[in-house]
Amino acid sequence: MESDEAMMARRMLLTGAIGTLALIHAPWAVAKLPKSGVKGLIAGASDGALDKLAEPGAFYRDAAVRILLPGAGGKLASKLFGMGDKLGLTTNLTKSLNDAGGRAAGEAKPVFRAAIDNLRWTDAPGLVTKNDGATRYLQTSAGSILFTKVSPLIGSALENVGAYRQLDQLSKGNQLMASAGLTRDGLTRSVTEQALKGIFHYMAGEEAALRRNPAGLLKGVF
Repeated sequence: MESDEAMMARRMLLTGAIGTLALIHAPWAVAKLPKSGVKGLIAGASDGALDKLAEPGAFYRDAAVRILLPGAGGKLASKLFGMGDKLGLTTNLTKSLNDAGGRAAGEAKPVFRAAIDNLRWTDAPGLVTKNDGATRYLQTSAGSILFTKVSPLIGSALENVGAYRQLDQLSKGNQLMASAGLTRDGLTRSVTEQALKGIFHYMAGEEAALRRNPAGLLKGVF
């Protein structure tokens, strides 16, 4: 009679999960790994990270990924804004930046999936040597492409949450703002960079969790 372990292995083979297990437990097999195994792993990490960061207030609540105003974590901006900062106006603007990051994360799944599909994973011999290897490879290989695709999402979100309007109001009469990167373009660029950094940070954690529990990949992430 077939053992429970044998039955489980046969079922996983039929569902294609054996490729994922090979990725996790056999680093030397990366050259022979089925494409779906690597892509399934990083796609699952990507979806999980974006879902979490798309939740209202997620970026702002987590100090590790909180999006700040440009200039040494917003400190330069606070000095330039002067009294406006004392009145809590820059705090409101900072919260708006994080709201924008969350909105963009909620719309970014197709962008990340396209970047993942376009990568040649067999070009990464060290892909499985670390718990966040696939995430780091995606960040290195497609970071600039993702920035280009995510930036418009951030710009639209900044407009929708009123961040540009707040910036314009705070910048009136302050000639030093542009030099600190506190312009609409500078703000969009900074928020995009910080949002992507936060997304990759969360993806690394999601990837590590999926490596520990590959059964999570059987929930339709391929």
